[in-house]
Amino acid sequence: MKSIVQQKKQVVVGIDEAGRGPLAGPMVIAAVFGMPVSKLSGIKDSKKLTPRAREVWYKTIIKHAKYKYVSVSHQAIDTMGLSAATKKAMVQLLENINPGKSEILLDGGLKAPTMYIQQTIIKGDERVPIIAAASIIAKVTRDRMMVRLAKKYPLYGFALHKGYGTRVHCAAIKKYGLSPYHRKSFCKNIIS
Repeated sequence: MKSIVQQKKQVVVGIDEAGRGPLAGPMVIAAVFGMPVSKLSGIKDSKKLTPRAREVWYKTIIKHAKYKYVSVSHQAIDTMGLSAATKKAMVQLLENINPGKSEILLDGGLKAPTMYIQQTIIKGDERVPIIAAASIIAKVTRDRMMVRLAKKYPLYGFALHKGYGTRVHCAAIKKYGLSPYHRKSFCKNIIS
């Protein structure tokens, strides 16, 4: 799929998210565009990189590309539901970058409003370098948010599991209850 980015004459925008399934914290949707193809060589999906490698790629991306992200709060996810909150954040993100006639390449189940030229690619974060770049921006940004939350709420171990439903995290919820940053709608089975 690398050829999609290389063949396009117009700017290509890659979009991905991080934090769709955790029990706590925000979801982050990121867009990366204007990155030279040569700087994307060897990039991988954020989930397939070590934290250190993600940080190295993050620095490369912010140096050579344009990027934006939108954070979707745990309250928005609880109030609106994940799907509606994601759609609203996508609109906000695209308004922020104003892609015009640029083609938008989205990972997995993500979709942009129909007014945009777009292609959703299953496993796009593994197959398309510009989407992998967006996955790194989203993941590193969200992980940093969770590390900051860990300082405020050290009992939950957010710096280790980033809010995902690990055994340690679930045990902490059972012992201490929910923090103000937990997604209540995602934690019902744990606290019931």
